[in-house]
Amino acid sequence: MASPLVELPEGTINDFAGTFGSALQPGAKHSLTVFSRNWIFFIENLPLRPMVWHLRRKRIAALDFQSANPTIVKSIKQRDLLNTWLRLYARDRKIPRIEEYQPSRLADELPDMVYYTVDTTQELPRLTIESDGTRMSSAYGNTGKGRYLDEYLGARLMPIVMPVYYECVKRALPVYTIANIDDIYGRIVAYERLLLPFSDSGDVTHIIASLKTISEDGSFEIKNLMRGSDTLPTPILRSVIDRDLFHRAPGRIPAADVIEFD
Repeated sequence: MASPLVELPEGTINDFAGTFGSALQPGAKHSLTVFSRNWIFFIENLPLRPMVWHLRRKRIAALDFQSANPTIVKSIKQRDLLNTWLRLYARDRKIPRIEEYQPSRLADELPDMVYYTVDTTQELPRLTIESDGTRMSSAYGNTGKGRYLDEYLGARLMPIVMPVYYECVKRALPVYTIANIDDIYGRIVAYERLLLPFSDSGDVTHIIASLKTISEDGSFEIKNLMRGSDTLPTPILRSVIDRDLFHRAPGRIPAADVIEFD
């Protein structure tokens, strides 16, 4: 289980770099994304280049992402979306072009999907919303198409949402998170987010997000779900899918397997 937000002591950025730089060694399983209350900056695991992308304030917090395989994804429909991505990735171990991504029953999933373009030429990656899933618009209270994601989220949600997208860009791998949110009636809603990266060249140039909401109480109010509560979403799981990056179709027998007949 990913650790909750951790408040780090105030200090200069040099103090911070000296404290954590030695801990970021090759082979580390967890990656650390660090952000300020008003903006976000990166720490790269491998290599440390440069350690800090952007800093606006001294009070900072850390998000820890656990290493996971595809079975971490709970939703069957999201698993299907991930499997399509994995089949493309497995060809040459590179993230696919977005034009190649054609999952089955895509039209059925579009209300829960959002497409983004990614600009990595700036100090921080900038994501632009290129489509707007119907349910996302309802959850956030308004449409976001054509806007920068960080501006669309606003100062309250940006510090806890953008690190997830930055991690996907940084690692160039699928990212899966779960957070609990209270609807306007106090019912707990699980918000499951799957991010899939795509590239036209080497860096991530597009991200597709699949956003699912479910409540153990059954029905819930999705309108203004992300903005209607006084409490922020509670992180339950944050993971990078970096293991077992292949998809084996059910019922297939691998070529190397030995079959014995009595």
